[in-house]
Amino acid sequence: MPADPRLAAAIAQIQFARQYTLSLLVDMDDACWFDQPPGVPTHLAWQVGHLAMAEYGLTLFRQRGRQPADTDLMSGRFRKLFSRGSVPQTDAALYPAPAEIRAVLERVHEQSLREMPGFTTEHLDQPMDEPYAVTPTRLGGLYFCAAHEMLHAGQIGLLRRALGKQPIR
Repeated sequence: MPADPRLAAAIAQIQFARQYTLSLLVDMDDACWFDQPPGVPTHLAWQVGHLAMAEYGLTLFRQRGRQPADTDLMSGRFRKLFSRGSVPQTDAALYPAPAEIRAVLERVHEQSLREMPGFTTEHLDQPMDEPYAVTPTRLGGLYFCAAHEMLHAGQIGLLRRALGKQPIR
């Protein structure tokens, strides 16, 4: 348990958001991960890859800089495919397979959960540029991670419905 209760709250929010996202994906077949229903300018593969890249950026890279072991979490190509400002493409051949996207999502999350409890109050209170939520600090970057994931969970939920799935209750 982290010593700073604000950190414990941020971690709990990140974990809740991830569990909700996973509940939306549990019954989605790999075959539909690159489908873009009419009027929906995205697909599951981009949404999930973007969440992996964003969690890496907000909970690891922006907190402690790039580490040599980070290349084991995701490649530079992966980051570029799913970074802010990238545009989902309909050609599945441009992307890793859904299993690899899910694996990156899991690796990044596990590494984040290993490292975040060690963040000190002094570390959390250091300033951070946008994006952040609540406060313009490294802690605010962690709060934004959870909020950002919930925003994309909403998009995943819309994709589920557009692909013929029932909403999650």
